[in-house]
Amino acid sequence: MLIPIAYGLAIFLAVLIMFIGVRFLVVPQAAASGYGVPAKPDGDAAYLTIKGVRDFTSGVIGLALLAFADAHAVGWYMLAVALTPLADTVVVLRHGGTKAAAFGIHFATAVIVLISAALLFAV
Repeated sequence: MLIPIAYGLAIFLAVLIMFIGVRFLVVPQAAASGYGVPAKPDGDAAYLTIKGVRDFTSGVIGLALLAFADAHAVGWYMLAVALTPLADTVVVLRHGGTKAAAFGIHFATAVIVLISAALLFAV
């Protein structure tokens, strides 16, 4: 029973971050607001595109590992990738975002990613 939960959560997280990446590429202003730090209307769109590509690529790497590596390799990936939402928590707090967005979105995501890592190490 643990194996489908561990892999299911990992697949869900990889697809979710790919969706977020696509959202930053397609509707960057809305995606930035959802991130917790709205983008300036006249700001440099390149940074929003970079975030979109980074997030999409993170998901692709996760799916590739899920397809071609064992659970422990994916667990190490999830452990390392948890740094991204932890850093995002700090970014939101340092750049005028709300504590609700920082902790309710980004820190909570880091916790879920760490749970995914733990589950993958357990199988």
